[in-house]
Amino acid sequence: MAIVSINPATGETSKLIEPHDPAEIEQALAGASAAFDKHRVTPFAERAAKLRSTAEILEQTRHSLASIITTEMGKLLRDAVSEIDKCARCCRFYAENGEDYLREQAVPSDARRSVIRYQPLGIVLAIMPWNFPFWQVFRFAVPALMAGNVGLLKHASNVPQCALAIARIFRDAGFDEGVFQALLVENDAVENVIKDARVRAVTLTGSDRAGSAVAANAGRELKKCVLELGGSDPFIVTASADLEAAVCTGVKARMVNSGQSCIAAKRFLIFGEVYDEFVRRFVAEMQNLRIGDPLDEKTQVAPLASEPILRGVEEQVRKSVQAGARILCGGKRAGRRGFYFEPTVLADVPKSAPAYSEEVFGPVASMFRVRDLAEAAALANDSQFGLGASVWSRNEDEQEFFARELDTGMVFINAMVASDPRLPFGGVKRSGYGRELGAEGIREFTNVKTVYLA
Repeated sequence: MAIVSINPATGETSKLIEPHDPAEIEQALAGASAAFDKHRVTPFAERAAKLRSTAEILEQTRHSLASIITTEMGKLLRDAVSEIDKCARCCRFYAENGEDYLREQAVPSDARRSVIRYQPLGIVLAIMPWNFPFWQVFRFAVPALMAGNVGLLKHASNVPQCALAIARIFRDAGFDEGVFQALLVENDAVENVIKDARVRAVTLTGSDRAGSAVAANAGRELKKCVLELGGSDPFIVTASADLEAAVCTGVKARMVNSGQSCIAAKRFLIFGEVYDEFVRRFVAEMQNLRIGDPLDEKTQVAPLASEPILRGVEEQVRKSVQAGARILCGGKRAGRRGFYFEPTVLADVPKSAPAYSEEVFGPVASMFRVRDLAEAAALANDSQFGLGASVWSRNEDEQEFFARELDTGMVFINAMVASDPRLPFGGVKRSGYGRELGAEGIREFTNVKTVYLA
């Protein structure tokens, strides 16, 4: 069955692509294995030069690449351009810093000399999502290739044109054939690829359910696995916060990518002293957002990526309201062609509601009133997820309290949670394990080898 590319703004099919058959999958694996034997011994300077070339291609073709993103998964065009530029920055960052992160480290011991070396593992299978179809791939691929590994990309089935474009970019940048390839396969073919002895590690960005399945398969094969999964990030606003900045950033943090982001703010925990004013301003901002064509510069709210995603968000809101939540604005599909959902704010969300315990992957914000620091931390941590958290406070003691007490992989103070090539990215609990980006990210798919000379 063909892999279908659908324009979320219109619901129309734009392209049909035949998936790779078993013979083509074997060819890709064999090519990757052969490419690794050569790529792993290339000098760091050569890999860095190819990453700089990759960055140049991305920047020179940013608008055409952004157009593919927008028409395939619905992202606002200006945001798609920014995504391409971020990928280029990631290439340059690891071109500059990758060798230092992987430099041999001498360690004092009883030996005449003892060192730690970071050596590449081999083929890394990447199972990537559609919501940031370039950035999610590049933040895995760039450090992995710089470390001397090779990559096989199993991208989300609704963004096949993005997958092919990314593979072409790495080839055009000078990486040898087989160093980075796109596997156009459905999910049922992934298990056999994980089982293949030539694949040495797996990375997945996606839902916690998908992460559990991949981790189980990788675990049976005793293969290294990095998982960046879902999130239900708290956005905490204390009485000392700059309320105007908190409201403005809070709307952006919830509406990034039309709410389809694992690190989007989803649960707003507002201290009682400022709750009413924050909610009033927040709802007004959400109601004023302009829904429209993602190619139009004036549009602020783009469609969701697919009809099933739209139905899922619609069902989560309906069940939350049935459980007792109140709709302050939005709450339904937008009355236009395409997969649009209105910017929505819920209040009085009970524990039994999906909006309390599940990740809502769409433009839906849930408001919670809290009394003090302890209640805010307890409510923030009362989640199966632990990816990021945003805290708004001008009090240093409050800032330190939340930085210490929140059970998340990242805490951003007076800023929205974001990924940055310089900083490790990842979570705890059902948000996954392992880290991407930073020094930690490039070392994830290396053999940390001890060399002891007596």
